[in-house]
Order: sequence, then C-alpha cells, then structure tokens
Amino acid sequence: MKILDWYILKRYLLTFFMMLLLFIPIGITVHLAEKIGKILENEVPVNEVLLYFLDFTIYFAHILFPLFLFISVIWFTSKLANNTEIIAFLSSGVSFTRFLRPYIIGAFLIAILSIILGLFLAPKASEGFNDFSYKYLKTGRSAVQNTNVFRQINDKEIIYVSSFDVKNKLGSNFTLEHFEDDKLKYKITASNIRYIEEDTVYKLTNYLKRDIGDNDDIIEKQRTKDTLFDFEVDDLIPVIYAAETKMYGDLKRFIAKEEARGSSNVGRFKLVLYRKWSLPVSVFILTIIAVAVSSIKRRGGMGVNLAIGICIAMVFVFFDKIFGVMAEQSNFNPIIAVWFPNIIFGIIAIYMLQNAKR
Repeated sequence: MKILDWYILKRYLLTFFMMLLLFIPIGITVHLAEKIGKILENEVPVNEVLLYFLDFTIYFAHILFPLFLFISVIWFTSKLANNTEIIAFLSSGVSFTRFLRPYIIGAFLIAILSIILGLFLAPKASEGFNDFSYKYLKTGRSAVQNTNVFRQINDKEIIYVSSFDVKNKLGSNFTLEHFEDDKLKYKITASNIRYIEEDTVYKLTNYLKRDIGDNDDIIEKQRTKDTLFDFEVDDLIPVIYAAETKMYGDLKRFIAKEEARGSSNVGRFKLVLYRKWSLPVSVFILTIIAVAVSSIKRRGGMGVNLAIGICIAMVFVFFDKIFGVMAEQSNFNPIIAVWFPNIIFGIIAIYMLQNAKR
C-alpha cells in the first residue's frame, strides 16, 4: 500500500473508533438516566446492571455501525478538504477512483467486523438486553404474542388458543385438530389448558374429543384430563425477540419451523435474518456517499458537510424503519423491506460518485 492509502486508512479507522468511544458512553449515560428509577425501584443487583449495559453497548453499536461510520467519514474527509489536502492529492495525478481505494479497504474491514458482531456477538447481547428489559424495565408488558395463538405444531396437527398466560402457563379456549391425508381425523377442545411443569403433562378442563368416523362420530368427554402433546410451551408462544438471540444456522431453522407452524411473526424474524447481510453492504454504500459529500471544499466549511451528511443519514434510517414496520405488520416482502434502502441509496451513491469525479 502507498503512503496515501495508509494515511487515509488510519484516519478512517481511528476516527470511526473514536466516534464509537465518544457516543457509546453518552448513549449509556442517557439510557441510565432514563431507566435509573425503575432499576432502583426493582432493586436490580449491580452485576446484572453492568452486564445489561455491556449487552446494551454491543446491541446498539451493531445496529448503528453504518451511521457511526458515515458521520466519521464525513468528519475526517471534510477536514482533508478544508486543509486542501484532497486538492493536493488529485493535483499530483491521483484519480478520484484511486483516492477512493483506501476508503473501500476501510469499509471492507468494518463490514467484516459488522458480520462478526451480527453472527456471533449481537445474538447473545440481544438476549441479555431484552431479557433484562422485560424483566425489570417493561414490567407489565408481555414479550410474547399470547392472544389468538394459531399454530401448526407438526405435519398433522394444528392448535388454537384464544389467550395464554405465560406466567401461570394457562391457556383458554384450546383446540387441537389432527389430520391424516388432508382429512380431519379427530378434534380436541377444552375450556382451559394448563402445563404442569412438575409432571411435564398438560391438564385439560372440560375435555372433549370427537373422533371423525365414516358414518358417525365417537365423542369422549371428561371434566379434567392429563395428557401429553407434541409441543412445548416455548414452542407454542416464542418470545417476540427470539430471532435476535439465535446464531445464523439456528435462526434459519427457527424461521423454517415458524413458517410451517403459521406464525404471524415470520416477517419480523426474516427481517433479523436479512439484516445480518444488508448492514455490511450499507457500510460500503454510506462510505461512498460520505466521501462524495465531504470531499468538496464548501464555503460553509465542515459544518455544511456534516449537516448534509446527517440529513442523508436520517433519511436512510427513516426508509429502513418504515419498510421494516411494513414487513412486520403486513404481508410486505421482508427481503424487499431490508434491501430497498440499500438499492435506493446505492443508486444515489453511484450518481454522487460520478459528480464528485467531475
């Protein structure tokens, strides 16, 4: 690598990590100030609080990686432009494409770091962060979708529960339908279903089983009945953030299982899967846009470049959030929701790069 490459690459990485070190403590301080009342009210042990903020740091650093990178590239590139260093580089015969090379190398290194975080560190951090939040900070709010639960638990059986109390492991208006060769063979209903953890059985109240015959049906009734089923409580109502806590291979298997069961949260789970790869790509796109914006020396100086950059970053976040919510709340394709902002801003990056070259 040339002296120019090392010079820009060192500034690139140093500014990025300095930006992380600057904003993460601020984020922790603001979050602690907001949540300190509930932490003290619930008498949370100090070691759990410390682990929570470690998870908080990894969780949000991974999500905001591209934005931190975007602002840091604009910051140090604007300084190069204000000091007329970029003009000196280009006047010496260095093409703009050649000038961009160390930025792409830096983006590649940050993208690798983002992939490592997304595949290995962020899932564990997400589990700790969300577990703590729902245990101490979001008391009274459920981490599961526990009303109108309709799921296919295997190739032959479908269950329905109108509501489920996770704490007491108690469901109401339970129905199980068993099919063979696409024909209903029997149907079980109960006013309540409770999981008895000590005995690993389900207790059904007002149990009724109807065996479907060719000519007539056989009906079995009992006031209460203990039985076994081919599902567990956690499979029945997985937590909303379950996908965020799983490694990549486990996540793919989990999504396939949830799709077969007819889960209404599949769109949310797929967003997590696709973002593991879209975030590293956005690192390259935002790096190119940041260089194109900040490599020009403007009359207003660095402040104008930062203002333009922050506006672009906010629009990027807006697009990402809007399409993410659409995928979670409707039948909008999650892969389009995740990649559409990258496609749009990728086109913008190419356009701005061509203008910057001229």
